Amino acid sequence: MIRYRAHWVLPVTSSPIEDGVVACEDGVIRFVGKIGDAPSGDDIELGDSVLLPGLVNAHTHLELTAMRGFLEDLAFEDWIDTLRRSRAAVLDDDALLDSARLGVLEGVEHGVTTFADTSASGVPARAMRECGVRGIMYQEVFGPDPGTCNAAMADLDRRVTALRADETDLVRVGVSPHAPYTVSDDLYRAVARYAVANSLPIAMHIAESDAEQSLVCRGSGIFAKWHARRGIPVQPRARSPIALLADLDALPPGSLVIHAVNADLTDVRTLVRHQACIAHCPTSNAKFGHGIAPLDAFLAAGIDVGLGSDSVASNNRMDILDEARMAVLSANLRARSPRALGAAQAVALATIGGARALGNARVTGSLEPGKSADLAAFRLDTSRANPGRDPEAALVFALGGSRAYLVVVAGRHLVEQGELMMQPGALHGRVTASGHALHTWRSEQLAGEPLAAKRSNPLV
Repeated sequence: MIRYRAHWVLPVTSSPIEDGVVACEDGVIRFVGKIGDAPSGDDIELGDSVLLPGLVNAHTHLELTAMRGFLEDLAFEDWIDTLRRSRAAVLDDDALLDSARLGVLEGVEHGVTTFADTSASGVPARAMRECGVRGIMYQEVFGPDPGTCNAAMADLDRRVTALRADETDLVRVGVSPHAPYTVSDDLYRAVARYAVANSLPIAMHIAESDAEQSLVCRGSGIFAKWHARRGIPVQPRARSPIALLADLDALPPGSLVIHAVNADLTDVRTLVRHQACIAHCPTSNAKFGHGIAPLDAFLAAGIDVGLGSDSVASNNRMDILDEARMAVLSANLRARSPRALGAAQAVALATIGGARALGNARVTGSLEPGKSADLAAFRLDTSRANPGRDPEAALVFALGGSRAYLVVVAGRHLVEQGELMMQPGALHGRVTASGHALHTWRSEQLAGEPLAAKRSNPLV
């Protein structure tokens, strides 16, 4: 038995415990409580720290880690198009795998033990397995042209079959029809049927931007122009992007809806009716200027919500504590109230909320006997942290950007005393080289004809 002792233990689903202990054996939590009541065992003394469940990143694109700082200040449609073309031109699968590995390690450094990743290449599943974390990798599928539906589904089945052969207890595979501007109605229907038939989790970007809203609701805007240029019929498709999914029977129970910025109360009722969950990405939404998602309405309706960083190409950070802070600030700003979302609620979104949204809550997301020993601890004796009697406020408002002092997944230590057990070695250099190659590619593009003249459809 290993006993992790800390100044504060945050079970999340029950009250904070001062001078607490979490006792684990064989990768499973056996006891959570006061030290005087704990079973005997070998102590790991965490000192003036707060110990909580491992953080859950409910939406990432790990393979894009090399693109940090590469796509700054671009309009959303330019960002998508530049990302698509540069990735195809510069980053092969080896580079994408290195990028994903570094992304995982960055998340682990900041206390993330579970990742929900959407990927075109499929390599992040391998990166998660290698690094010993928990996660779901949703294999993306694209095809705005209805005529390509059968080919897209054949490719998806081939990729998913290969990926599932390597599934483990920690890393699972799902599917992700990308977004309404890259997925036809026929393809949405087909992917949803495939997910249900094969018991696969499904995730999709939806209701993220005004450009997407224009395409779906009015058949207009920049995405409509891209489609028309390729000869793809364009017309209004639904009342809203979320209504589109419902109309197409493309919201199986447990679907992970990513962003949902432009969700109204009718959409919220639709999500409840379909038992959908949400990955809330407040920093990425803010950086693009998309708006503030109605988190208050989601929570009031009882929808399971987790926090996602999105890719570091759109956020620049893999830091869920920082995302929790942004969730509070944006919710309070939207409501014009300092009490719209509290620190304890934000910690819950970063842990049990994300676990519920991913269907993992029986295994992780809170400190309870019988759950997996997925743990993260952060030091409180720093220049920024002064927890007083509120360790949750310290976590959310002071400790964003901090490295975790301890990270454990299923009993395996990934961080000890603030140091990664798996050092990145030459990984940093290889990913940095990919970043330089991306910037060189873009400089060459800008030196030729204007980028706007090169813009085509965002995805095949």
